[in-house]
Amino acid sequence: MPHILIVEAPYYHDIANELRAGAVAALDALGATYEVVAVPGAFEIPAAIALAAGLHGPVARAYDGYVALGCVIRGETTHYDYVCTESARGLQDLALRHGLAIGFGILTVENDAQAWRGPHGPKRTKAPKRSRQRLP
Repeated sequence: MPHILIVEAPYYHDIANELRAGAVAALDALGATYEVVAVPGAFEIPAAIALAAGLHGPVARAYDGYVALGCVIRGETTHYDYVCTESARGLQDLALRHGLAIGFGILTVENDAQAWRGPHGPKRTKAPKRSRQRLP
C-alpha cells in the first residue's frame, strides 16, 4: 500500500481545505495511506518535498509519492508569475532529476471565483491519481 505525503500551502484556507478534502478522498479510494504537512505558500512546496524525500539528509519516514496542493491567485504585482513559475519548475525538477512521483495540485488562477469553478476547481484535483500513476 503506497504511503503519500500531501504538502499543502493553506494561504487561502477555504480553497486549501477543499483541495485537501479532494486529495484525501482520492487517496482513500486508491487505498493509499498519507500524511499532511503545511507550508506557508506554494513557493515553499518543492523545498518541503525535497526535505521529505531525504535529498538534504536522512529522513525518518519514506514516502512512495507526493501531492502538492495550493492556490496562487493573480494580484497587482509580478509576484504571481514568480510563484507559479518557480513552484512548477521546482516540482518538475524533483520529478525529472530524482524520479519522485509528484501529483501537481496547485491552482493558478486569475481570481477567487475562478478557483472555485471549472474542471480544475478545488474538489476536482487529479493530483493524487497522477502521483499514484507515477509510482514504481
